[in-house]
Amino acid sequence: MNAPNKHAAFSAVASLPDADVSDLLRDSRSATEFLVLVLPGFSQLCLASLIEPLRLANSLTRSSLFDWTIHSVDGNPVRCASGLTMGVAGSLADVAKSFHPNVNLVLCAGENVERFRGAVLRSYLRQALRARVPIYALGTAAWLLADAAILRNARCTIHWSRMAALSEKFEDLAVDDALFVRHGQIVTCAGEFAAFDLAMDLVQKQGGANLAGSICQHVAADRWRDGASCQSVPPGLRYSGAGKRLLPIIKLMEANLEDPLSLEEISRHVAVSRRQIERLFERHLSRTPFQHYLALRLAKARQLIELTDMPIMDVAVACGFVSSSHFSKTFRDNFGVLPRELRMLDRA
Repeated sequence: MNAPNKHAAFSAVASLPDADVSDLLRDSRSATEFLVLVLPGFSQLCLASLIEPLRLANSLTRSSLFDWTIHSVDGNPVRCASGLTMGVAGSLADVAKSFHPNVNLVLCAGENVERFRGAVLRSYLRQALRARVPIYALGTAAWLLADAAILRNARCTIHWSRMAALSEKFEDLAVDDALFVRHGQIVTCAGEFAAFDLAMDLVQKQGGANLAGSICQHVAADRWRDGASCQSVPPGLRYSGAGKRLLPIIKLMEANLEDPLSLEEISRHVAVSRRQIERLFERHLSRTPFQHYLALRLAKARQLIELTDMPIMDVAVACGFVSSSHFSKTFRDNFGVLPRELRMLDRA
């Protein structure tokens, strides 16, 4: 796409009555380019959540704020998680030829991301890093960056379904329960609707807050979320008054899965009485604090069983169980299958 001329920029301002004129004229001089690498099993929702706001930014301003092309590892069409096949503009080799600091590399990965790591992909990712190319990892793609040793000692995030496994597999990472995290030239994003929040952050930086607001209005969204917002907020609590009281308690539980705290210890940490905590959980989550805490520990255990090779006993210890027999029984009661049976099913 060609950079818009001055007349086009003024047309963009006219199409957005509330736009910040100085921001729009300054930032619409040239397109921000994204080279998007999609891997088999990627989430179509995640990809669309990133691209559609960028497309709308161009459409609403009648300018070329953003440009993008879609690529695959081998240049062949890629099948996404929903079974649809997406055509691409070229291969990973074609992308690598375009590496320079003014282009952005986006990795969009989803299910079974561990299967797509390899020497070729590692080499190209490290090449991008050396070329100072900003790298965006969406969904489960942070796993590929960690595998390529690009995320050493870095703050990052990943989709919640891989968060515990990523932390155990790559112990030098600081994995945040966040929608997206910026660390130097690397941006990691939880994917799915979090990709929309990342896109709105990009739009706001390039075209201003009023343009971002116009896009939200266009897609019937009343807001976009800050990147530091937690993924793990239970449904209905994110914007409620109860959320402000419950979230610190839930985050404290999540931070202490290996050595679970007693309800009395939690009460002291958050300065809320035990009885108040019990009432909050009963009223807003329809469960006791113990039941919620146990669900968090078992969810982590399931991730570790499905996505790592950790011995079952090590998984039990990492999730706060004192014996493998108690862990196995509790796991079966909740998931209907023993931990070792689940691992065998996943390996079949």
